[in-house]
Amino acid sequence: MSEFEKIVSEINKVINGKESAIRIILCAILANENVLIEDIPGTGKTTLVKAFSKVLQLTSKRIQMTSDTLPSDITGYSIYDKELGKFKFIKGPVFCNILLADELNRTSGRTQSALLEAMEEHQVTVDGKTYKLDEPFSVIATQNPYGYVGTQQLPQAQLDRFSVKISLGYPSVDEEVNILLNRRTENPLDKLDYVISKKEFEDMQNSVKEIFVNESIARYIATLVNITRNSNYVECGGSPRVMVSVMNLSKAVAFSHNRNYVIPEDVKEIFVQAVSHRITLKKEYKGKVTSESLMKNILSTTVMPGVQNA
Repeated sequence: MSEFEKIVSEINKVINGKESAIRIILCAILANENVLIEDIPGTGKTTLVKAFSKVLQLTSKRIQMTSDTLPSDITGYSIYDKELGKFKFIKGPVFCNILLADELNRTSGRTQSALLEAMEEHQVTVDGKTYKLDEPFSVIATQNPYGYVGTQQLPQAQLDRFSVKISLGYPSVDEEVNILLNRRTENPLDKLDYVISKKEFEDMQNSVKEIFVNESIARYIATLVNITRNSNYVECGGSPRVMVSVMNLSKAVAFSHNRNYVIPEDVKEIFVQAVSHRITLKKEYKGKVTSESLMKNILSTTVMPGVQNA
């Protein structure tokens, strides 16, 4: 069993029936990308992040976003030290390997924007001074479905920084029975063992970077994203950033299948989750079609290139 499968298997012990979501999130973290989970409270999002951090021996922090959360609550702040006679920087929760930003769409746009620099450049700037974040670093943010009391739509610039958007959904009755049985005497997180060290995980990330992408695969990705821009249903299609993240995620998917090169099926496996939330439908089509169904249609009608390996 590969290291990837061992990680998935271990996390499956506490998150029942969500293997597909676990695999997608692991691929995103391996690709140094960020994840957005849209779900109602209580579906296991926090437990999932804690499980990843424990199995991978990574540090994790959680921020509960509210309407009065300030940017400094995320990045940290400077405070005057009388003994030293100068200001010193107090690090915020963003200084970790996996940051859970819970209910991101409940907080203000100003606070949301504080995450942009961290997500894109893995650094924060406070009082004109730049601080590098810990590596590896990924943000896993959650949002409640739009329309819940106190929620607002995330701006497109924020959505574009999330390479993947998924939903965990409710577990089945059998899965809920397992949850109850597993929690009778102890927290299932206590049963988890670490699978690899932080250094070994960083080695896995480096291996993902080395995955070979043939020119025909690169053209396939570019073609798919370009079609989103020219669709009659779409107001704003995928950006060049979308193309890059689709390629990075496809490399992670190839790695998960024990290959050192990307094939079209790797792109298809991640494309819908990587692009659907990063396009804007025209107003007249909202409610009539979904971005997910549109992405699936683009995949089904676009000719795949032949398989070529390294």
